[in-house]
Amino acid sequence: MASLNVSSVLVVLFLTCGAVMATKENDQIIKENNCESKMGLLCVLEAFTSIFSTGSISNKCCGELVVLGKVCHSALVKRTLENPLFKDLNPATIIAKSIQTGNNCLVLIDSPSPST
Repeated sequence: MASLNVSSVLVVLFLTCGAVMATKENDQIIKENNCESKMGLLCVLEAFTSIFSTGSISNKCCGELVVLGKVCHSALVKRTLENPLFKDLNPATIIAKSIQTGNNCLVLIDSPSPST
């Protein structure tokens, strides 16, 4: 019985340390790359709605998301998922939507605009 309690405590400790390390890693990436200053607030809200809810992202905000870069984009999404307010969301679904949004923006920004 005592070994079961010790094992349970070790598992909880391991999981907690892993979550704290992930948070610190994302925070460090965000800080080192100045991620929070690379997009305007309106575009952050558009991207957030597109990824965490249902909505679209404008061409202008797609441009800002592409400039933000994949490293910042990924770290910001992962940090948001660590917030207890979003604990009921499926991380795999959100990460997939995040990648899809980023890829759609890359295609949109990289494609030549039609001539008028």
